[in-house]
Amino acid sequence: MSLKTIIRLQKLQLDEKRRVLAELQNLGDRLKAEIERLKEEIAHEQATAREDFAVSFTYASFAQAALERGRRLGQSLAQVEAQISVATDQMAEAFQELKRYELAEEERLKREREKQKRKDAIMLDETALVGFRRRQAEEEAAGG
Repeated sequence: MSLKTIIRLQKLQLDEKRRVLAELQNLGDRLKAEIERLKEEIAHEQATAREDFAVSFTYASFAQAALERGRRLGQSLAQVEAQISVATDQMAEAFQELKRYELAEEERLKREREKQKRKDAIMLDETALVGFRRRQAEEEAAGG
């Protein structure tokens, strides 16, 4: 497999890891927003229960369910944040590996260019030498 093919494959893998990370970050953002909405809902219900004695009887069951929901959301957020950390590390590793292959390809191309320059220089030297010998032979034939 050529380096170009490996580089293309590494880029695809890196793009996939970026996509996964973005999805996890979006999920984390949605969970954080849901936790904030729940906090606002609890605060609203607390205020309503303080104002209306009849509502205060149902507040206890609401609060218990809301706290359980908040606990589950918090656990989910912690899991997603752990996955984000792993995905970030994986993406960084994939990026470093891609860079290694790209640097190797650059070095290979540089060596090829230098090799071609040497070949060109040898060919020019040979052409100049043939021209010099021809002129020298012509001068000897003309003068001698």
